Amino acid sequence: MEESCRESPAESGQALPLTRDSSSQTISLGPRFSKINLFSLLSLWLELFPQERPEDNNNPVGVNIIRSVGLVVVRESKVVGLHYSGHELHAGQAAIIQHAARLADCQLYFSRRPCATCLKMIINAGVSQISFWPGDPEVSMLRSGPHAPAGQISEEATLDAVATEKLKSNSRSHICLLLQPLATGMVQFVGETSRECDFMATLTDDDPGLNTEEVFYFSKRFLIEDCHQHREILNQMHLENFCVEPYFSNLRHNMRQVVKVLAAVVAGVPQQHCGFHRSASPPHHEGVSQEVARHCIIQARLLAYRTEDPKVGVGAVVWAGLNGLGRLSLVGCGYNAYPAGSQYAEYPLMDDKQEDRKRRKYRYIIHAEQNALTFRTRDINPEEAAMLFVTKCPCDECIPLIRSAGITHIYTTDHDRDRNKGDISYLRFSNLKGIQKFIVSKLICFPPFFKKISFVFAAPWISPEAEYCHLAYSGFP
Repeated sequence: MEESCRESPAESGQALPLTRDSSSQTISLGPRFSKINLFSLLSLWLELFPQERPEDNNNPVGVNIIRSVGLVVVRESKVVGLHYSGHELHAGQAAIIQHAARLADCQLYFSRRPCATCLKMIINAGVSQISFWPGDPEVSMLRSGPHAPAGQISEEATLDAVATEKLKSNSRSHICLLLQPLATGMVQFVGETSRECDFMATLTDDDPGLNTEEVFYFSKRFLIEDCHQHREILNQMHLENFCVEPYFSNLRHNMRQVVKVLAAVVAGVPQQHCGFHRSASPPHHEGVSQEVARHCIIQARLLAYRTEDPKVGVGAVVWAGLNGLGRLSLVGCGYNAYPAGSQYAEYPLMDDKQEDRKRRKYRYIIHAEQNALTFRTRDINPEEAAMLFVTKCPCDECIPLIRSAGITHIYTTDHDRDRNKGDISYLRFSNLKGIQKFIVSKLICFPPFFKKISFVFAAPWISPEAEYCHLAYSGFP
């Protein structure tokens, strides 16, 4: 198995200059994620999709541990599916159930090497490429617990490794590692823009330790600390070529860099001091929990780092209500960019500070919401909740599209809300009727014994009396 094919410099974003504007609190164009970077980060983040814990756990301690997996399904460079492991279905199985034979000629990006049970079905569906993060596989080789022999890989994990290699060697699908070096300066750029983004602006004081905590958590989750153990796992997965120097050191360095970037993006949406509150609007459908709302907004933030806008990066994700699998179903996602097929800088790049209106970008940029709706993977059922998560307040150009598409909920910030910039305005959002709007805001100050409260969330189905109780217990574990 070899590393994934590299993209051209223009497509990966490495040739685009770093330009900063201190007056903007949103992502400005600097180094960009390549498409492989984006799919890698989305798959890792999807692995952590919030779910209720099962009432019982039948996995014996230290014996056959099945790890959660995130999965991104791509067709013709467009994301057509976002999946995650549940209590019954693995991420690969969920993709099979939702897409079926439509997976043919798709590229699948996993946060871990999938198990043989999923791999055989995916190969059979005719996918063109299967990529995975080079850490601990879905059938874990990292045994833990009081009854687990130290450093010994379980028999089940060994058998699964043999089966997946046999499937790979007899498959027409291209199977490779999901890893590509980040553009130069990407880690620093994401760290800086995350500290200045709209969601951090809801806080009065920046928490300097927040990013450190996120890095530690994701390192424990996605990296294998012990070098010898990592080599052994790579050998078991028949990736011997990556176990020799300098390839092994480069692999671990690139993995650490990707994890740092993910931690920085996640830290840009604090979970301890702010949350989404509902603007006054008539009840229509139930919203999602604060944990799910935060997770989806971070998906949108990851997409925003693919922007082609020279100043402001915006990302958007549309999810529909629970499907037959008991989980959300992706409608579409996108980021702001120039029309497909055009090259960067073929259009005007200036914003409203440019006096010559002919040199302004606004008539040419496709907005994140517009891309998400244009390239949606399915229509929205009028009877279901359809939720738009977008990193910037929708403008007046997008509001009619959002309403006509059947969106029932909008989760966003109030940055630029009620402003008129001439060529672009944000006046219609506040008066938008029939759609529930959830705006990120700072937590209300409570007495010290409520210090664990994390979010303000006025759910439409909760009475005012019950809302107080919900606030008192809405903290993340």
